[in-house]
Amino acid sequence: MFAWLTANWINIALVAVIALVVTLLIRSMIRDKKAGKSSCGGSCSSCGACAGCGSCGGSCGTGKAVQTSAKRN
Repeated sequence: MFAWLTANWINIALVAVIALVVTLLIRSMIRDKKAGKSSCGGSCSSCGACAGCGSCGGSCGTGKAVQTSAKRN
């Protein structure tokens, strides 16, 4: 077992670093969601969700996301 660990320590370290980065990103996204921050920048011209599909619920420009219950096909 020790021989395998010494032969693969760089791979183990790399996977650990990637897992840490992903964990921190998810944690940041959850905190932003709880704080009411939106992925929409508040500008309808740059918001991909507001391209006429109505998925933003008309919330662009307000800085708050509106959840819709409609399912997309």
